[in-house]
Amino acid sequence: MLIVKKFGGTSVANKERIFNVARRCIEDYQKGNDVVVVLSAMGKYTDELIAKAEDINPKPPKREMDMLFTIGEQMSVSLMAMAMESLGVRAVSLNAFQVAMHTTSTYGNARLKRIDSERIRHELDDRKIVIVTGFQGVNKFDDYTTLGRGGSDTTAVALAAALHADACEIYTDVDGVFTADPRLVKNARKLDEITYDEMLDLATLGAGVLHNRSVEMAKKYGVQLVVRSSLNNSEGTVVKEDVKVERMLISGVALDRDADRIAVMGLKDEPGIAFKLFDCLAKKNINVDVILQSIGRHNTKDISFTVSDKDVDDAMAVIEANKARLNFEDVQCSKDVAKLSIVGAGMMSNPGVAAKMFECLFNEDININMISTSEIRVTVLINEKDAERAINAVHDAFGLSE
Repeated sequence: MLIVKKFGGTSVANKERIFNVARRCIEDYQKGNDVVVVLSAMGKYTDELIAKAEDINPKPPKREMDMLFTIGEQMSVSLMAMAMESLGVRAVSLNAFQVAMHTTSTYGNARLKRIDSERIRHELDDRKIVIVTGFQGVNKFDDYTTLGRGGSDTTAVALAAALHADACEIYTDVDGVFTADPRLVKNARKLDEITYDEMLDLATLGAGVLHNRSVEMAKKYGVQLVVRSSLNNSEGTVVKEDVKVERMLISGVALDRDADRIAVMGLKDEPGIAFKLFDCLAKKNINVDVILQSIGRHNTKDISFTVSDKDVDDAMAVIEANKARLNFEDVQCSKDVAKLSIVGAGMMSNPGVAAKMFECLFNEDININMISTSEIRVTVLINEKDAERAINAVHDAFGLSE
């Protein structure tokens, strides 16, 4: 068997945990399996690098940030190879250039295009454990790029797809995928299995267990994922196309505190104005989520939408720069908001789910600013001060507790 194993930053945060991961990987290797390991930077090292950069330059260039970020993963993989060698097992660490992992050129949020698997296969044939840097790639200019926070998950899934691996295991500091973030909701329950679509929505909407693009890629290439803890031997959660058990009404509740709301007011009420606004943002690779359009006075309209906190300054700058083209009266930004979402394939066959969520928030005296829905999710924008109370109330209202 060929197994791809990915370990997050907390799993390799110190010497003890590095050796714990090394031993877990060696167990599978000694059973005769080929093992490819993908690692994130140690602990909070990426945050330390951000702090160092901002101390030098409060608005550092994205290209240089990617150059800096790659240090973290390279340190993790080299130390892991050293740990495995000290335990008597041959191992080799490879970075994005050595593999090579080709990406688009969007610094800070690149997408993988293809992976050259020849070097990895050569090392596996030589019976080595191969340890690969997560989160990073190389663009057409031979510059380092990064895949966005959490991008090591996507590296692992892409490698599993490229190598036709038999298993792809994502190890983290929790026991699997829960009905809500167990750090916020104490009685959240671990799911045995979840569909790709449900997991994709939860990941996109703030559940920090998996990078959303990794789920997208797993679904596309049919890579079955297992999310489990690196700190114990529990079974974890399987992410796959179909689940066997009868679907619950709701699979999970997600909270995203990194969402900011932008309101563009006094736009002309005419065809094409929404296209012009969102085209400006798309050209700067700024993702937009919840959108609300309302009719104003005197043939005008207001458009509100949410963007990630890391993109909000760029988004505001783009809108201001295009004021003449868009011809709006005012633009405002609110950072004290949060996105709360419920996700579940069971919604499709059960009317009244949204109403139940809204009733729960009403009972808690929590105001809803914006609403967005799909077949399997309902998302509301609320005030950030109400966020933790809201996620616990909604989680209990749908009976998701253990």
